Amino acid sequence: MTSDDLWFRRYPAARTPRVRLVCFPHAGGNAQLFHGWSIRLPGDVELLAVRYPGRQERMAEPCVVSMDELADAIAVALTEYRDVPLALFGHSMGAAVAYEVAARLQETGPEPVHAFLSARNAPHRAPRTALHRAADDVLLASVRRLGTLGGDPYGVPELRELLLPVLRSDYRLIETYAPENPSRLRAPITAYVGVADPGCDVERVTAWAELTTGDFDLRAFPGDHFYLAPREAELTADIAARLDPSRIGAGASAHPIVTTARTAP
Repeated sequence: MTSDDLWFRRYPAARTPRVRLVCFPHAGGNAQLFHGWSIRLPGDVELLAVRYPGRQERMAEPCVVSMDELADAIAVALTEYRDVPLALFGHSMGAAVAYEVAARLQETGPEPVHAFLSARNAPHRAPRTALHRAADDVLLASVRRLGTLGGDPYGVPELRELLLPVLRSDYRLIETYAPENPSRLRAPITAYVGVADPGCDVERVTAWAELTTGDFDLRAFPGDHFYLAPREAELTADIAARLDPSRIGAGASAHPIVTTARTAP
């Protein structure tokens, strides 16, 4: 297995890929989050789900606790996949990682065609927390407050022992990430948020608009921090529409656009 294979779970496109969508999971999460996405995306969009160290196939490796180290490594691993345009999607912690990887890809060119950033306040507007230093029960209570993807793996003693160190390590990474001069992307940014997400503030999410010279759009879905699971069909349809050839490379809009998905709860 090559180093780039180690970093990505690849879902090959049905035909020659026109664009690759690189997906970054949340703190404590893994590539499995995006398992159902490939069948919902157009046949010429290939999906790469990022495999962070310390979990699943990479369980024997230590977790990465530095944003710079993680983003640098992923950007290098993407070298082999830059024969077609890249778009990036990140959820929660993954949104910050996706943004930092996008900034690195922009430096070496070509830049990504789109950055989709979900359930995360913009880094220069995010409140500071230190939950990675808190007691286990305090950290878990904060995580449970955000919502759930179904079930409570931390409630099972054997799984809690396995998963909690990974969660704490990821929280250390994201809570120590505080860029003083965040880069401005040239790629358009679409920010997604659950309307009942207790971990996000709409004004702070909208501040992602300050970190692009291209289009910015904010779309809100019914749901909490993990809205993307029950709203997977609507979310992937929105992403697919924005990756349509007629929209990639379109000019920047003058003002942010805010839309709310009007689907039944």
